Amino acid sequence: MADGGRQQRVLIVEDEDNIAIALDYLMTREGYDHERIATGTGAVEKIRDSQPDLVLLDVMLPGVSGYEICQNIRSDAGLAGVKILMMTARGSAMEQRKGLALGADGFIAKPFDLKELREEVRRILDGRAAS
Repeated sequence: MADGGRQQRVLIVEDEDNIAIALDYLMTREGYDHERIATGTGAVEKIRDSQPDLVLLDVMLPGVSGYEICQNIRSDAGLAGVKILMMTARGSAMEQRKGLALGADGFIAKPFDLKELREEVRRILDGRAAS
């Protein structure tokens, strides 16, 4: 829980249903208020409207890429407090560097271990630097 007892809000931007189901399970179990959007189209507007604490952002999305969404979030001063954890099946070092250079707070390769994802979500929401 965030300061003041408010549930931390997570927006999942993921087009693959099986991954979204696993993320929904984990976010529910961890006590986060969360919702999902399954396409890149409209994601930035949804983020502006809902002001989540964290966006779990897939890189390869229909409509608009996760990289473009990340860049749009970071160029919007009104979204400065939104944390971003990028997720991709193409977990190369180059992909990770690109995501972090665009302003992501973390990067995780799919398929991910739920324990590893849980720890990364907590680290980002707690404001701790990557180790």
